[in-house]
Amino acid sequence: MSEITAQTKKFQKELNSGTSSLVLLSVLSRSKEPMYGYQIAKLLEESGPEIPMMKQGTLYPVLRSLEENSLLESTVEPSVSGPPRRYYSITADGREALKEWVEIWKQTKKFVDANLKG
Repeated sequence: MSEITAQTKKFQKELNSGTSSLVLLSVLSRSKEPMYGYQIAKLLEESGPEIPMMKQGTLYPVLRSLEENSLLESTVEPSVSGPPRRYYSITADGREALKEWVEIWKQTKKFVDANLKG
């Protein structure tokens, strides 16, 4: 039984690694203001299923990777209640990538759904 759990965790991790960037770009594309990591994590937690699909610890590496690839940009602002916060916003390249990735996601979902149904 523990082998099934390990395999399920591995599958979930692999699946999440491919969708995290898509979800983060989507969240930031809809936001009227730049958002900081914890704010994004809370939003995802509230909108998601019982089991969070993206843990807070994996959020920050994905945000950094998106920024390194010029899909996001960030600014650091002082915080009244603690250390400075890094605020992220989507770039024009990020919006373009999001459009392409949404199409790829739709095609992938359609393919997977069709094959799961048999």
